[in-house]
Amino acid sequence: MEHAWGLVDCHCHLSAPEFDHDIEEVLKSAKDANIVALVAVAEHTEEFEKIIQLSERFSGFVMPCLGVHPVQDVSSKEQRSATLEDLAAALPLIEHYKDKLLAVGEVGLDFTPRIACTEDQREEQRQVLIRQIELAKRLDLPLNVHSRSAGRPTINLLKQQGAEKVLLHAFDGKPSVAMEGVKAGYYFSIPPSIIRSGQKQKLVKQLPLDCLCLETDSPALGPEKQVRNEPKNISISAEFIAKVKGIPVETVLTATTQNALKLFPRLQHFLVK
Repeated sequence: MEHAWGLVDCHCHLSAPEFDHDIEEVLKSAKDANIVALVAVAEHTEEFEKIIQLSERFSGFVMPCLGVHPVQDVSSKEQRSATLEDLAAALPLIEHYKDKLLAVGEVGLDFTPRIACTEDQREEQRQVLIRQIELAKRLDLPLNVHSRSAGRPTINLLKQQGAEKVLLHAFDGKPSVAMEGVKAGYYFSIPPSIIRSGQKQKLVKQLPLDCLCLETDSPALGPEKQVRNEPKNISISAEFIAKVKGIPVETVLTATTQNALKLFPRLQHFLVK
Protein backbone atom coordinates (compact mmCIF):
# COMPACT_ATOMS: atom_id res chain seq x y z
CA MET A 1 0.00 0.00 0.00
CA GLU A 2 1.58 3.28 -1.06
CA HIS A 3 2.03 5.86 1.67
CA ALA A 4 1.27 9.03 -0.27
CA TRP A 5 0.67 11.47 2.54
CA GLY A 6 3.73 11.46 4.76
CA LEU A 7 3.50 11.62 8.56
CA VAL A 8 1.56 13.79 10.98
CA ASP A 9 2.93 14.83 14.39
CA CYS A 10 -0.44 15.07 16.15
CA HIS A 11 0.81 16.89 19.26
CA CYS A 12 3.87 19.12 19.68
CA HIS A 13 4.81 22.38 21.41
CA LEU A 14 6.55 24.44 18.73
CA SER A 15 6.00 27.65 20.70
CA ALA A 16 8.16 26.32 23.56
CA PRO A 17 11.18 28.54 24.34
CA GLU A 18 13.44 25.54 23.62
CA PHE A 19 12.75 26.12 19.90
CA ASP A 20 13.11 29.92 19.84
CA HIS A 21 16.68 29.93 18.52
CA ASP A 22 16.39 27.34 15.71
CA ILE A 23 12.75 26.80 14.72
CA GLU A 24 13.57 26.94 10.97
CA GLU A 25 16.14 24.13 11.31
CA VAL A 26 13.76 22.07 13.45
CA LEU A 27 11.00 22.38 10.84
CA LYS A 28 13.37 21.66 7.95
CA SER A 29 14.50 18.47 9.73
CA ALA A 30 10.84 17.54 10.20
CA LYS A 31 10.13 17.99 6.46
CA ASP A 32 13.22 15.96 5.63
CA ALA A 33 11.79 13.19 7.87
CA ASN A 34 8.69 12.99 5.62
CA ILE A 35 6.43 14.89 8.03
CA VAL A 36 3.64 16.78 6.25
CA ALA A 37 1.89 18.36 9.23
CA LEU A 38 2.81 19.46 12.74
CA VAL A 39 -0.13 19.89 15.09
CA ALA A 40 1.02 22.71 17.39
CA VAL A 41 -0.82 22.84 20.72
CA ALA A 42 -1.01 25.64 23.28
CA GLU A 43 -0.91 25.50 27.07
CA HIS A 44 -1.82 29.06 28.04
CA THR A 45 -3.09 32.33 26.57
CA GLU A 46 0.34 33.98 26.43
CA GLU A 47 1.45 31.63 23.62
CA PHE A 48 -1.69 31.86 21.46
CA GLU A 49 -0.37 34.66 19.24
CA LYS A 50 2.99 32.91 18.85
CA ILE A 51 1.30 29.68 17.66
CA ILE A 52 -0.90 31.58 15.20
CA GLN A 53 2.16 33.44 13.87
CA LEU A 54 4.06 30.16 13.43
CA SER A 55 1.09 28.69 11.56
CA GLU A 56 1.02 31.72 9.25
CA ARG A 57 4.76 31.76 8.74
CA PHE A 58 4.81 28.03 7.98
CA SER A 59 1.37 27.89 6.40
CA GLY A 60 0.11 24.45 5.37
CA PHE A 61 2.70 22.76 7.61
CA VAL A 62 2.18 24.04 11.18
CA MET A 63 -1.45 23.48 12.22
CA PRO A 64 -2.58 25.55 15.23
CA CYS A 65 -4.59 24.38 18.24
CA LEU A 66 -5.54 26.76 21.05
CA GLY A 67 -6.73 25.76 24.51
CA VAL A 68 -6.15 26.02 28.25
CA HIS A 69 -4.01 23.23 29.70
CA PRO A 70 -4.95 21.91 33.17
CA VAL A 71 -1.48 22.88 34.43
CA GLN A 72 -0.47 26.56 34.31
CA ASP A 73 3.01 27.97 34.89
CA VAL A 74 3.47 30.51 37.67
CA SER A 75 7.21 30.71 36.95
CA SER A 76 9.86 28.49 35.38
CA LYS A 77 9.94 26.52 38.65
CA GLU A 78 6.36 26.69 39.89
CA GLN A 79 3.11 25.34 38.43
CA ARG A 80 -0.53 25.45 39.50
CA SER A 81 -3.90 23.98 38.57
CA ALA A 82 -5.93 25.80 35.86
CA THR A 83 -8.80 28.08 36.89
CA LEU A 84 -11.91 29.52 35.27
CA GLU A 85 -10.08 32.90 35.15
CA ASP A 86 -7.46 31.32 32.88
CA LEU A 87 -10.25 30.12 30.64
CA ALA A 88 -12.03 33.49 30.60
CA ALA A 89 -8.86 35.13 29.26
CA ALA A 90 -8.51 32.47 26.54
CA LEU A 91 -12.05 32.21 25.18
CA PRO A 92 -12.20 35.49 23.18
CA LEU A 93 -8.91 34.63 21.44
CA ILE A 94 -10.01 31.08 20.59
CA GLU A 95 -13.23 32.54 19.20
CA HIS A 96 -11.27 35.14 17.21
CA TYR A 97 -9.04 32.51 15.55
CA LYS A 98 -11.64 29.74 15.26
CA ASP A 99 -11.48 29.46 11.45
CA LYS A 100 -7.71 28.93 11.51
CA LEU A 101 -7.71 26.18 14.15
CA LEU A 102 -7.25 22.45 13.57
CA ALA A 103 -8.45 21.58 17.10
CA VAL A 104 -9.03 22.89 20.61
CA GLY A 105 -6.03 21.96 22.73
CA GLU A 106 -4.18 21.19 24.77
CA VAL A 107 -7.02 20.67 27.24
CA GLY A 108 -7.76 18.03 29.85
CA LEU A 109 -7.28 17.00 33.44
CA ASP A 110 -4.11 16.60 35.49
CA PHE A 111 -4.57 15.06 38.92
CA THR A 112 -0.86 14.82 39.75
CA PRO A 113 -0.86 15.46 43.53
CA ARG A 114 1.53 18.44 43.40
CA ILE A 115 -0.78 20.14 40.85
CA ALA A 116 -4.26 19.27 42.10
CA CYS A 117 -4.15 18.24 45.73
CA THR A 118 -7.70 19.30 46.69
CA GLU A 119 -11.12 18.28 45.40
CA ASP A 120 -11.85 21.98 44.72
CA GLN A 121 -8.87 22.19 42.35
CA ARG A 122 -9.91 18.99 40.57
CA GLU A 123 -13.48 20.25 40.25
CA GLU A 124 -12.32 23.56 38.79
CA GLN A 125 -10.20 21.65 36.25
CA ARG A 126 -13.32 19.67 35.32
CA GLN A 127 -15.27 22.90 34.78
CA VAL A 128 -12.48 24.33 32.62
CA LEU A 129 -12.50 21.13 30.54
CA ILE A 130 -16.32 20.96 30.27
CA ARG A 131 -16.46 24.50 28.90
CA GLN A 132 -13.76 23.71 26.35
CA ILE A 133 -15.61 20.55 25.29
CA GLU A 134 -18.73 22.68 24.79
CA LEU A 135 -16.68 25.20 22.80
CA ALA A 136 -15.17 22.47 20.58
CA LYS A 137 -18.63 21.04 19.91
CA ARG A 138 -19.99 24.46 18.99
CA LEU A 139 -17.05 25.18 16.66
CA ASP A 140 -17.13 21.60 15.32
CA LEU A 141 -13.46 21.07 16.22
CA PRO A 142 -11.71 18.01 17.67
CA LEU A 143 -10.08 18.02 21.14
CA ASN A 144 -6.37 17.45 21.79
CA VAL A 145 -6.39 16.07 25.33
CA HIS A 146 -4.00 15.73 28.30
CA SER A 147 -4.91 13.23 31.03
CA ARG A 148 -1.91 12.74 33.31
CA SER A 149 -2.80 10.79 36.46
CA ALA A 150 -6.44 11.21 35.38
CA GLY A 151 -7.02 8.70 32.58
CA ARG A 152 -10.35 7.32 33.75
CA PRO A 153 -11.85 10.65 34.96
CA THR A 154 -10.87 12.31 31.67
CA ILE A 155 -12.39 9.62 29.45
CA ASN A 156 -15.54 9.50 31.61
CA LEU A 157 -15.98 13.27 31.44
CA LEU A 158 -15.42 13.38 27.66
CA LYS A 159 -18.03 10.66 27.20
CA GLN A 160 -20.53 12.31 29.58
CA GLN A 161 -20.18 15.59 27.68
CA GLY A 162 -20.67 13.92 24.30
CA ALA A 163 -17.20 14.68 22.90
CA GLU A 164 -16.74 12.77 19.66
CA LYS A 165 -13.49 13.67 17.92
CA VAL A 166 -10.86 13.20 20.62
CA LEU A 167 -7.11 12.62 20.71
CA LEU A 168 -5.75 11.39 24.05
CA HIS A 169 -2.09 12.29 23.86
CA ALA A 170 0.65 10.35 25.71
CA PHE A 171 -1.97 8.47 27.73
CA ASP A 172 -0.42 7.26 31.01
CA GLY A 173 -3.21 4.96 32.23
CA LYS A 174 -3.87 1.24 31.96
CA PRO A 175 -4.81 -0.39 28.65
CA SER A 176 -8.16 -1.44 30.16
CA VAL A 177 -8.99 2.23 30.85
CA ALA A 178 -7.79 3.27 27.37
CA MET A 179 -10.11 0.65 25.85
CA GLU A 180 -13.06 2.65 27.23
CA GLY A 181 -11.82 5.50 25.06
CA VAL A 182 -11.39 3.18 22.07
CA LYS A 183 -15.02 2.08 22.46
CA ALA A 184 -16.05 5.75 22.39
CA GLY A 185 -14.14 6.21 19.09
CA TYR A 186 -11.23 8.16 20.57
CA TYR A 187 -7.67 8.13 19.24
CA PHE A 188 -4.39 7.75 21.16
CA SER A 189 -1.10 9.32 20.05
CA ILE A 190 2.19 7.68 20.92
CA PRO A 191 5.41 9.66 21.62
CA PRO A 192 9.03 8.51 21.05
CA SER A 193 9.40 7.98 24.83
CA ILE A 194 7.65 4.63 24.20
CA ILE A 195 11.13 3.14 23.81
CA ARG A 196 11.75 3.74 27.55
CA SER A 197 8.18 3.34 28.87
CA GLY A 198 6.84 -0.10 29.77
CA GLN A 199 3.40 1.45 30.27
CA LYS A 200 3.29 2.89 26.72
CA GLN A 201 4.53 -0.44 25.32
CA LYS A 202 1.68 -2.31 27.06
CA LEU A 203 -0.77 0.28 25.78
CA VAL A 204 0.33 -0.12 22.16
CA LYS A 205 0.29 -3.90 22.42
CA GLN A 206 -3.40 -3.88 23.35
CA LEU A 207 -4.83 -0.93 21.43
CA PRO A 208 -5.98 -1.54 17.85
CA LEU A 209 -3.93 0.12 15.10
CA ASP A 210 -7.01 1.95 13.81
CA CYS A 211 -7.07 4.16 16.93
CA LEU A 212 -3.34 5.01 17.05
CA CYS A 213 -1.66 8.23 15.91
CA LEU A 214 1.91 9.51 16.15
CA GLU A 215 3.11 12.45 18.24
CA THR A 216 6.35 13.76 19.67
CA ASP A 217 5.11 16.15 22.41
CA SER A 218 8.32 18.04 21.52
CA PRO A 219 10.32 19.30 23.31
CA ALA A 220 9.27 16.69 25.94
CA LEU A 221 8.86 12.88 25.83
CA GLY A 222 11.84 12.20 23.57
CA PRO A 223 13.74 8.94 23.19
CA GLU A 224 16.24 10.14 25.80
CA LYS A 225 15.32 11.68 29.14
CA GLN A 226 16.21 15.36 29.63
CA VAL A 227 17.22 15.74 25.95
CA ARG A 228 15.19 18.11 23.76
CA ASN A 229 12.77 16.14 21.61
CA GLU A 230 12.01 17.21 18.02
CA PRO A 231 9.27 16.37 15.50
CA LYS A 232 11.81 14.52 13.31
CA ASN A 233 11.89 11.81 16.01
CA ILE A 234 8.36 10.73 15.13
CA SER A 235 9.65 7.77 13.12
CA ILE A 236 10.91 6.30 16.43
CA SER A 237 7.28 5.99 17.58
CA ALA A 238 6.24 4.38 14.29
CA GLU A 239 9.12 1.90 14.30
CA PHE A 240 8.45 0.87 17.88
CA ILE A 241 4.70 0.42 17.28
CA ALA A 242 5.58 -1.81 14.31
CA LYS A 243 7.97 -3.81 16.49
CA VAL A 244 5.47 -4.26 19.35
CA LYS A 245 2.68 -5.28 16.95
CA GLY A 246 4.90 -7.38 14.68
CA ILE A 247 3.79 -5.56 11.50
CA PRO A 248 5.69 -3.65 8.79
CA VAL A 249 6.50 -0.05 9.64
CA GLU A 250 4.83 1.04 6.35
CA THR A 251 1.53 -0.35 7.66
CA VAL A 252 1.91 1.78 10.81
CA LEU A 253 2.81 4.90 8.80
CA THR A 254 -0.19 4.54 6.49
CA ALA A 255 -2.67 3.73 9.26
CA THR A 256 -1.56 6.51 11.62
CA THR A 257 -1.76 9.17 8.91
CA GLN A 258 -5.20 7.95 7.80
CA ASN A 259 -6.27 8.05 11.47
CA ALA A 260 -4.99 11.65 11.78
CA LEU A 261 -7.02 12.65 8.70
CA LYS A 262 -10.15 11.10 10.23
CA LEU A 263 -9.52 12.69 13.61
CA PHE A 264 -8.77 16.18 12.25
CA PRO A 265 -11.24 16.83 9.40
CA ARG A 266 -9.62 20.18 8.52
CA LEU A 267 -6.19 18.61 8.07
CA GLN A 268 -6.59 17.70 4.41
CA HIS A 269 -8.04 21.14 3.69
CA PHE A 270 -5.14 22.94 5.43
CA LEU A 271 -2.32 20.85 3.94
CA VAL A 272 -0.27 22.40 1.16
CA LYS A 273 -0.71 20.15 -1.85
